[in-house]
Amino acid sequence: MRQWTIDAFASEPFKGNPACVVEPMDAWPDAARLQALAAENNQAETAFLVKTADPDRFSLRWFTPALEAQLCGHATLAAAHALYAELGATSPAIVFDTRSGPLTVARDGAGYRMDFPVTTPRRIEPPPGLAAALGVEPREVWAALYLLAVVDDEDQVRAARPDLPALKQISSAATDGRGNVGVTAEARPGAPYDVVSRFFAPGSGIPEDPTTGSLHCMLSPLFSEKLGRPRLRFHQAYPGRGGDLVCELKGERVLIGGAAVTVMGSRLRLLL
Repeated sequence: MRQWTIDAFASEPFKGNPACVVEPMDAWPDAARLQALAAENNQAETAFLVKTADPDRFSLRWFTPALEAQLCGHATLAAAHALYAELGATSPAIVFDTRSGPLTVARDGAGYRMDFPVTTPRRIEPPPGLAAALGVEPREVWAALYLLAVVDDEDQVRAARPDLPALKQISSAATDGRGNVGVTAEARPGAPYDVVSRFFAPGSGIPEDPTTGSLHCMLSPLFSEKLGRPRLRFHQAYPGRGGDLVCELKGERVLIGGAAVTVMGSRLRLLL
């Protein structure tokens, strides 16, 4: 079996967020085998695909090194890139059937555009201990699947030094999720993007995620309202890498655009 490592939300290697994508299978193997390979790969996510009767439609599952994910943007983008760039898909769009419903990825110039469900956060009072656990003081706190701390400026986003066990406990208690936290702010004046963020995911076995598509299902509706326009440029400021996304709010959906680059191809010496 073949596998590719793909940098998603990146226009050049070693940027954005790497994901492994395994070539499409005929049927789902035991989940323990998928989890074991994801742990072996040790990337934020490994994407697994199963063929359907429609050559432009696939079942898709995502696994972190520790667990199966409910929704993953960068590994969905990586899966589409593998199908187009490595396996020769020619259709204008590909549909993935997932735990979060059907997700469509379409070609968009040199990159791709994903159609994802909006996650509308609710504003809550800052949970006790959150500022100390983040290392920065939130101005606002919002909650949905993740906890989201809005801070005063981009410098504070970049300055966050999280206590990961504390963040996991605080977020788990305040949300219906596993214990993951985003920190975000409007970009500094003159930046080539509108909003900057970071994402800490100790509840998913990931200390800090380089670029997180699912986080932007929350960020897009929040900042579209704050900034008064539906189309925004986002930058996720993972130290040393960073990823770039363009998001457009369309009712209850958000279109997430970005590029991807294959950096490695390999052959698995086993069958799942």
